[in-house]
Amino acid sequence: MIISWNTTQECNIRCVHCYRDAGSKHAEELDTAEGKKLIEQIAKAGFKILILSGGEPLMRADIYELIRHAKEQGLRPVLGTNGILITPEVAVKLKEAGLARAGISLDSVDAERHDEFRKWPGAWQGAVDGMAACRAAGLPFQIHTTAMNWNEPEITELTDFAVSAGAAGHHIFFLVPVGRGKDIEDTSLHTEQYESLLGRILDKQQQVEIELKPTCAPQFMRIAKERGMKMRFTKGCLAGTAYCVIIPNGDVHPCPYLPMKVGNVRQTPFDEMWAKSEIFQDLRHQPLKGACGRCGYDDICGGCRARAYYYSDGDYLAEEPWCACGR
Repeated sequence: MIISWNTTQECNIRCVHCYRDAGSKHAEELDTAEGKKLIEQIAKAGFKILILSGGEPLMRADIYELIRHAKEQGLRPVLGTNGILITPEVAVKLKEAGLARAGISLDSVDAERHDEFRKWPGAWQGAVDGMAACRAAGLPFQIHTTAMNWNEPEITELTDFAVSAGAAGHHIFFLVPVGRGKDIEDTSLHTEQYESLLGRILDKQQQVEIELKPTCAPQFMRIAKERGMKMRFTKGCLAGTAYCVIIPNGDVHPCPYLPMKVGNVRQTPFDEMWAKSEIFQDLRHQPLKGACGRCGYDDICGGCRARAYYYSDGDYLAEEPWCACGR
């Protein structure tokens, strides 16, 4: 099982698609003691991988202490970052704290296009320099790319870049219109482009050694099965079943893109929420609706619950709107 903790709302850049609408620090962010208590409850609930993200997690002065505590609790701590703040010294400190891997965002092979998307001059070079710092420190890293209509043609070229940079993986995130992403909804991929890109990613996986992982595009599991490909993943959408997120103020949501409050860790222990929440129970046991309920792949795909929620006015069990299956 895998979980994300958006450790802070604070960020050093202002990406146009940010689902957390990050920028300034949230007034009610969990402090160090609360964060350590949360980490212990996450381990108690049976999670194995903890993603520390933001905002920009490296804006937290205690990030190394939190990484170290997660490691001590038997978790595999990983980082989601824009990479700009990863200097050679920071990379060494992250490795010494016990970080297992850094996920660094890169959305184009073209520096100007990436910088425009991230709204920060030099963001591309900063990310690439961060990768080099990780590589020099012996800290594994992977590249994270948000796929949209303007960079869809270069996604597999970015995979080649990841290979040449020494990355351990390339994870491709399909845009869900939440946070500032609502303002660029028209750039998201729809059915034909969506499915075509998934096919290209799976083709590319057979050509490279590093791991390729589409995120918020659970149909890749169905396409892989149709092609007879074996995947190490068990299901496409894990929201509420083997994954959830804690946002900076301690609220728990089924995933970063599904803005439904399950509870708050200041009022209820996380492990208790994970075991007993009605929303989580629905996502685990209730049948899906529409095409997602009749396609026959709900056990390995599940449709993107966040996209279903967004396009159905709040029904998290509705059908995934941009899937070609079952129509």
